[in-house]
Amino acid sequence: MDLARFREQFTVLNRIAWLSTPSSAPAAEPVLRALHVELANWDLGDFSWPRCDQAAQHSRRQVAGLLGVDPEHVALVQSVAEAVATVAAALPASSRVVIGAEEFRSNIFPVLTAEQRGVHVEQVPMPGGCLRSESLVAAITEDTTLVVLSEVQSATGWRTDLTAVAARCREVGAQLFVDATQSAGVLSLPEDVDPDFIAIHGYKWLLCPRGAAWFYVRPDRLAALTPLAPNVKTSPEPQDYYGGPLSYAPGARRLDMSPCWPSWAGAAAALDLLLTLDAAELERHCLELAGLLREGAEERGFRCSPTEWPSHVVTVAVPDADAAVHRLAARDVRATARAGALRFGLHGFNTADDVSRTLSALESTA
Repeated sequence: MDLARFREQFTVLNRIAWLSTPSSAPAAEPVLRALHVELANWDLGDFSWPRCDQAAQHSRRQVAGLLGVDPEHVALVQSVAEAVATVAAALPASSRVVIGAEEFRSNIFPVLTAEQRGVHVEQVPMPGGCLRSESLVAAITEDTTLVVLSEVQSATGWRTDLTAVAARCREVGAQLFVDATQSAGVLSLPEDVDPDFIAIHGYKWLLCPRGAAWFYVRPDRLAALTPLAPNVKTSPEPQDYYGGPLSYAPGARRLDMSPCWPSWAGAAAALDLLLTLDAAELERHCLELAGLLREGAEERGFRCSPTEWPSHVVTVAVPDADAAVHRLAARDVRATARAGALRFGLHGFNTADDVSRTLSALESTA
């Protein structure tokens, strides 16, 4: 599917310029249809959880394809925090974890909880919300067990040089956990990066409803992990509901959570839509639009947040970001306020016209 046809799948874009995908994606028609079918069937008494379960399994294969990994190594979860907490719970008391001091709380809170068990957490300063690779690499010492970071920082759109971080992790034998929620679906992981763990929530760039998330575990790391909440889905036979003994499914399925059914029906439809696009073209398009927005904002005297690698998320400093969000909305431009700035995100459905409309509306916030 070309990008023009892709844009047509979002009816709301006939009215507004949606640059708020770093908060949540707009509703795509195929996703809405999938959700409406499940809700209608529920209303009629014809709801089928096996059908939604099949959609969840389909999404496992879709995300595995997106990451270029085996589906057996991808768990179905409901949040990134759950994935981070699963890894943090497996850390021995002598472990040392390196993480940005202003990381998204779904990443840093589970790690800080491990401090109560004697895990040492090294928080790397993030001036201006930017986790610079040189600072992170310097903090990864020979005794580092785990490094946790967002590929693209939520508040600022800063994109860390994962290649440099991964190389240092390999050098010292540290494990690498990447939160790809703000990147997967638009940006591809560098080929020379092989994280031990990747977590993705789908409600942003993967266009999914909230409640569908995925957790990739490299095969050699799986044996050390146990599910936070063992349940019927973590068992070898997920359709056997009762009694013991305690046992776990093979592969990453041992970490599955019981699915919120309608969310997974919508997730499968969203991924089907997204995967019709050429990944390289999509990434190039989004980075080009982000570059146009950044250049245009700076030409108008606004200060944009820096980024280490090209990012599809741009933040623009304004005097009152919360008020500016409302002024932009009045001009049919959707954005978000974060850390005293306006945050914009560019996806495949966005166009150069969206950027022009946004820049015009941005001048009204000055």
